[in-house]
Amino acid sequence: MIDWGIALLISNFAFSADSWATLAVFAAEQMVLVGTLGYSIGHRIMGIHVVRLGGAPAGLLAGVVRSVLLCLVIPAVIFDPDHRGLHDKAMNTVLVRR
Repeated sequence: MIDWGIALLISNFAFSADSWATLAVFAAEQMVLVGTLGYSIGHRIMGIHVVRLGGAPAGLLAGVVRSVLLCLVIPAVIFDPDHRGLHDKAMNTVLVRR
């Protein structure tokens, strides 16, 4: 929700609150930050980090695929007993507390 709020603020100022622009800003933030740093602004504030199951960094490809699937919403709301959404299962990633 933090990342969506940031995307909404940017969209309000830069794109007159266009809903597609908000989604694009959110996706871009997720792709770039998770793909390079392993966390988005919201993840950082909440103290969580995206890593591969073995503990390696998620990487750019994982950031892009996770973001695309996350924007489709359905993969994010379908999850397993470990609370890993389909977007995490697809890229073999997990959120861990730092």
